[in-house]
Amino acid sequence: MEELLFYCRAGFEKDLAGELAAEAAREGLAVYPQFVEGTAFVRLLSADGDPAPLRDAFPLDERIFARQRLPALHPLEGLSRKDRVSPVVERIRASGWSFEAIWHETPDTNEGKELRRLGKALERPLDSALRKAGALRGQGEAQGRRLHCFWTAGDRVQLGLAAPESSSDRPGGILRLKAPRAAPSRSALKLEEAWFHFLTPEEREQRLAEGMTAVDLGAAPGGWTWQLVRHGLHVQAVDNGPMDADLMAGGQVEHVREDAFTWMPSRPVHWLVCDIVDRPGRVADRIGDWLEAGWAEEAIFNLKLPMKKRYETVRECLDRLEGRLAGHGFRVHARQLYHDREEITVHARPAGGAAG
Repeated sequence: MEELLFYCRAGFEKDLAGELAAEAAREGLAVYPQFVEGTAFVRLLSADGDPAPLRDAFPLDERIFARQRLPALHPLEGLSRKDRVSPVVERIRASGWSFEAIWHETPDTNEGKELRRLGKALERPLDSALRKAGALRGQGEAQGRRLHCFWTAGDRVQLGLAAPESSSDRPGGILRLKAPRAAPSRSALKLEEAWFHFLTPEEREQRLAEGMTAVDLGAAPGGWTWQLVRHGLHVQAVDNGPMDADLMAGGQVEHVREDAFTWMPSRPVHWLVCDIVDRPGRVADRIGDWLEAGWAEEAIFNLKLPMKKRYETVRECLDRLEGRLAGHGFRVHARQLYHDREEITVHARPAGGAAG
């Protein structure tokens, strides 16, 4: 490898770069990020020319703004339209890489979408050439590694090598979900994606079980409540606004017409969820109130981000929350998910489990 390549949501390159720079400073690593705003990726290079310390640094499961992490080679530029395959094969031969699959990817931008047909057209010829070169191996022969061909222009590709244990197993690092027609709002997708990201299949089965209880702060019109009900949970939906009539007709939801920032439950619940549009510090502090008091065993909530200093704001909120919860048996993990926009999703869970 020569550098690290990270994917992110377009417009959040600066935030991801700031996150990486802050961790590098904590770990004493000499690095510098390179990015162009709106391109949906960040390159991280060694300041002293030695990429070896980066190999195991900046793990994906600890990132907030990154969707994918790839050990990568420097980009190939100025590729000829007549032959884009040969330079890629030569670069792979020189690297000594071997892998079991090839993924052609583009940035998650409008410009990137226009390049997808190029990757599709190159699939067969590149597969054939790399198989002949001995780099593309049979299943089980290269520890599940994947070659990522990240096309950022018709004449520019960056090659990354992903190992299953240190990268996302989804193209582009994105979990795409279909909006359920019955849900009261599209926000339902955010909670569904959070469960997929933060919980294993076994944990989803155990901790989202019929008969469990939950509170949804700021619930109206009921997108997140709908997800909880779908898993068999009984929900107290706290909001002065109106709830979806069909959702209320099922009998699993109690509509509590109170202020989510002052209402207190009469008994603890299994889950607390919250997707309130308010200052992130105020929301994080309210979640801290609940978890410190023992009113919920587990929480998933969103923090809406300001226009400026987004990473700094997130870090301040998380540090304050983690400080409050120290000694209470919780671990906090945050990620900007695909179905999030100007926000991040945070999971506070019992410390014994593994974060996603």
